[in-house]
Amino acid sequence: MSAFVGVVVSDPSLQGQFTQVELRSLKAKYVSLKREAGHVTAKNLPGLMKKLRGLNEVVSQEEIAAFLSEIYPDGEKEIEFESFLREYLNLQERLSSKGSTGDGGGAKNSSSFLKSSTTTLLHNLNQAEKSSYVAHINVYLADDPFLKKYLPIDPQGNDLFEHVKDGVLLCKLINVAVPGTIDERAINKKRILNPWERNENHTLCLNSAKAIGCTVVNLGAQDLVEGRPHLVLGLISQIIKIQLLADLNLKKMPQLVEVFDDSKDIDEVISLSPEKLLLHWMNYHLKRAGYKKTVNNFSSDVKDGEAYAYLIKALAPEHSSETALETKDPTERAKMVLEQAEKLNCKRYLSPSDITEGSANLNLAFVAQIFQHRNGLTTDTKQIKFTKTASRDDVILSREERAFRMWINSLGIATYVNNVFEDVRNGWLLLEVLDNVSPGSVNWKLATKPPIKMPFRKLENCNQVVKIGKQLEFSLVNLAGNDIVQGNKKLIVALLWQLMRFNILQLLNKLRFHSQGSQGKEITDADILDWANSKVKASGRTSRIESFKDKNISSGKFFLELLSTVQPRAVNWKVVTKGKDDDEKKLNATYIISVARKLGCSVFLLPDDIIEVNQKMILTLTASIMYWSLQKQPQPESSESFTTASDAASDIASEDSASIAEPSDGEEVNSLPDGTGMIWLQNDI
Repeated sequence: MSAFVGVVVSDPSLQGQFTQVELRSLKAKYVSLKREAGHVTAKNLPGLMKKLRGLNEVVSQEEIAAFLSEIYPDGEKEIEFESFLREYLNLQERLSSKGSTGDGGGAKNSSSFLKSSTTTLLHNLNQAEKSSYVAHINVYLADDPFLKKYLPIDPQGNDLFEHVKDGVLLCKLINVAVPGTIDERAINKKRILNPWERNENHTLCLNSAKAIGCTVVNLGAQDLVEGRPHLVLGLISQIIKIQLLADLNLKKMPQLVEVFDDSKDIDEVISLSPEKLLLHWMNYHLKRAGYKKTVNNFSSDVKDGEAYAYLIKALAPEHSSETALETKDPTERAKMVLEQAEKLNCKRYLSPSDITEGSANLNLAFVAQIFQHRNGLTTDTKQIKFTKTASRDDVILSREERAFRMWINSLGIATYVNNVFEDVRNGWLLLEVLDNVSPGSVNWKLATKPPIKMPFRKLENCNQVVKIGKQLEFSLVNLAGNDIVQGNKKLIVALLWQLMRFNILQLLNKLRFHSQGSQGKEITDADILDWANSKVKASGRTSRIESFKDKNISSGKFFLELLSTVQPRAVNWKVVTKGKDDDEKKLNATYIISVARKLGCSVFLLPDDIIEVNQKMILTLTASIMYWSLQKQPQPESSESFTTASDAASDIASEDSASIAEPSDGEEVNSLPDGTGMIWLQNDI
């Protein structure tokens, strides 16, 4: 079997500027232009570069042509792929410097470009954050029997980036953040892993990270295999942040309603992100302690350490001192604050300079640790009312809200979702999702971007959502724009389910049409069911399901056989149970989800969805496995194409977040989904 190496650039310093996902997309665009024009020159390259994400809104095609003509006076001179990459970076650098000098409108445009660009130009490693994350790993994974050979990791060195290369550490860190996310039976944990086992671990890691709320757009398994420092730290910081903020919601910590006055609507509070809840909590106690300012962020507003001194005074007066409040030296105050915090058993993962320099990530982590050890909240009748026993329908709605939230966040759209039922009520988020799954369907001139003060603007957005849904032939008989504005959960779930199903079927159809070279009839739910049954039957097994609500699904046997059929080495039958009682069903369901993610399927359901046979979630699981399986089918490709057959399928399917290029109407898109594609060469299977 041949090993996957990705897109190789001869100059290591140049390769280091891009992730594998970016290189794949850029290479695909370059090859497409070369195939179309015969060769890539300074004359025909500007049209391609103009479409690259970030450049399209910042610079004109004429300006790109002028830039290239300075370097290549002979417009017919052929430009090789590596030269193309260099000029792409040079153009970015020129735009960046133009923005920083404040040339006309350039500053604003360059700023937006730098924000939207997906390249990894000029990444500087934050040593303080790295040391903090290593310290966190050393504490929370210290007792793990497999990792004790590597732990503790030296916070000052770069051993972390070597230890993540087999994927085991990252998978276990995800389980620390959200226990039970990954079934450890699915992790390849041999001391020495071959390339395919290692890639499986990283694919499992990335899909599981998406499932807990991490943003992994433009991050591929190969980037983790290479231990690329800025990408590894970015992923670890998200995982740790999710762990530290896990209790910052009203379901787990209903006492948080105490920090809001009666003028706040409970639904508005529920929709707040964990960071904003933490800020509200902090300001609530600061006000009680007599602090006159309001903390609006975890960087500049806490740099002098004064807010921390007042916070500890409010929460732990026995450890507070007037000296910390009276001193004028921010560094001295920061030292005192950390000494006082240590008495609350808060792990000292940051230094005084991290406070005075305003390191946002580390300061947020510090406040979150204080919250975990001493939140200063009490219980009252308001909270008892809020925590009344949820009905079975509420539980199912909550699970579905989570699945849709994670799915939307995985699309890579601009808005990050904290609570679907609240975040959709202004209509903007749904318009973003619609534009992602059905490009060009939204009339943005008629849409209003948040913050929206006028209620009728929200209704206009939601009315456009319903109008587009009907154009896509969704079943929206009982849904009006006002139902979304009012937050009708059942109707919102019905809409989101149809959006998710539309997206899945759309990907399957594109993949099938690409492989078959024809436009036959579109795939339906029945086709997915028939495909799954025929796959299992062809393997010589006897399992069969009559529908996606067949109660036999709950044992897990059918999906384990299906996964084993599409990839024979995927399932370790020694760890599979008979699925007769609830405990055995739970073990199988957990294993099914992890094995599917390990293969490369993006799934957002929970084990209970399999055990209880949630028809909608079962369909998404089956469709994801079908999508992965179809990616393995041989695809026609040019001899000069760098992509594998499965990469080509992935490229067609992922015209959303991972693409560096902005496609024009009717243009074939070539980009790799974030961690969802097969990473083996076709002849590896």
